[in-house]
Amino acid sequence: MIGAELLSPQSLTVGWLIYAPVVIWAVCRAPWVELFSDSRRQHLLFGTVFALFMLWLVRRDFDTGVSYHFIGMTAVTLLLDWPLAIVGGLVAQAGLVLLGRQDMAAMGVNGALLILLPVLVTECCAILVERAQPRNPFVYIFCSGFFAAALSALLCLILALTLLWYDERFAMPYWLEDFVGYLWLLIFPEAFINGMVVSALVVFCPEWLETFNRTRYLSAPWKDDDPKS
Repeated sequence: MIGAELLSPQSLTVGWLIYAPVVIWAVCRAPWVELFSDSRRQHLLFGTVFALFMLWLVRRDFDTGVSYHFIGMTAVTLLLDWPLAIVGGLVAQAGLVLLGRQDMAAMGVNGALLILLPVLVTECCAILVERAQPRNPFVYIFCSGFFAAALSALLCLILALTLLWYDERFAMPYWLEDFVGYLWLLIFPEAFINGMVVSALVVFCPEWLETFNRTRYLSAPWKDDDPKS
């Protein structure tokens, strides 16, 4: 998470121009009729927003204006699908702004990095997995959960550092080349947390996952297309 004082006015404006239209699109695409008529989905949405809010509160703030926290949007996207995931992330982000833990001016940039980017990566991974139509649920857990979360964290870190370097308001450390070795300390926990949540949902509550094909993944092993001799 980046403070507004570290970003140029141009970057703040571009962040809002990217974030705001996608949020509006997500609000228009969200299944509001099904949400209002299904109390289970309402509880999932409210619980997810609360979980994201609490997860983002547990963070490390640096004096330079940069904060680090886990993202968690991969599991949220698989649980709610991308429109409600973006809406839920927006509500959790607004809660941080109300508490003074995030700058209102930097909501666009932080929202694009911490919400839109992970949702996009997770959605792309889920689509690719669904096109392959695997029957092993571990493929879904690893590719859509672990791998998508790790890739999201990596891209988020790279783009955030690139943006800070471009605006030239953040003093880059002289040991930046050694930062590659520390990436694993940030990427692996993010992948582990999201993968663990997705694994638990697949085992105990697969019907909660909007992107999980229960008919294919949980079919009996003897129900196979290949003829048996």
